[in-house]
Amino acid sequence: MSDLSILVAVDIVEDQVVRLTKGEMEERTVYGDDPVETALDWEKQGAKWLHVIDLDGATKGDQQNSKAIEAILNKTTIPVQVGGGIRTIEAIAGWVERGAARVCIGTKSMDPVFLAEAVKEFGEKLLVAVDARGGIVRVGGWQQISGAPTLDAVKRIADAGVSRIMFTDIERDGTLQGPNLEAIEEVLDAVDFPVIASGGVTSEHDISALAKLVPKGLEGIIIGKALYSGAIKLDAAHGAAGP
Repeated sequence: MSDLSILVAVDIVEDQVVRLTKGEMEERTVYGDDPVETALDWEKQGAKWLHVIDLDGATKGDQQNSKAIEAILNKTTIPVQVGGGIRTIEAIAGWVERGAARVCIGTKSMDPVFLAEAVKEFGEKLLVAVDARGGIVRVGGWQQISGAPTLDAVKRIADAGVSRIMFTDIERDGTLQGPNLEAIEEVLDAVDFPVIASGGVTSEHDISALAKLVPKGLEGIIIGKALYSGAIKLDAAHGAAGP
């Protein structure tokens, strides 16, 4: 059985590293004033992937923290997936050209014409985010209700030929309450490509439970607040993710 990949979250608001609770900007904790230094520190600690999101961009619809993200790509040596406010083909291409291992789109994935073009153009470099609350997909930085049930959206995205998705249960994100294993398994059962899960991971026990889903297609998990708060150490997370 392959190891479960651990992706360390670096969420940026106004050039600060933050973690939100349930995606609410008002419920944010600042963990650093220099996203580049934070990224380099995680790399030094042994991070194998970074998940870097422009949260200002996600809510405002265009990229707001590009300089910091570009600096992270230039100064780190580990793979980085980038997202937040990326809503044009040109924007995706720009991040691929600047060295992003994957580029994440969420809101624009609801547009079937755009999604088809992005899949054709970028293939494995494209990561589609499915962010859900109460079984319904949210867009616009999680602030807008799309009306699409999670599994309907997942199946439509799969039919478009996407290589992998990232599934987030917004109700668990940043809460340190543990992942929604049932919802993650439902998504895994609906597709036959790799899935990255996000939201609620708190302990080695959580990671071990998620690692058992690798045979069903779970490829990785994104961890944020649990690492920043010290609830779990990165080396312990990697240990729990092993076979």
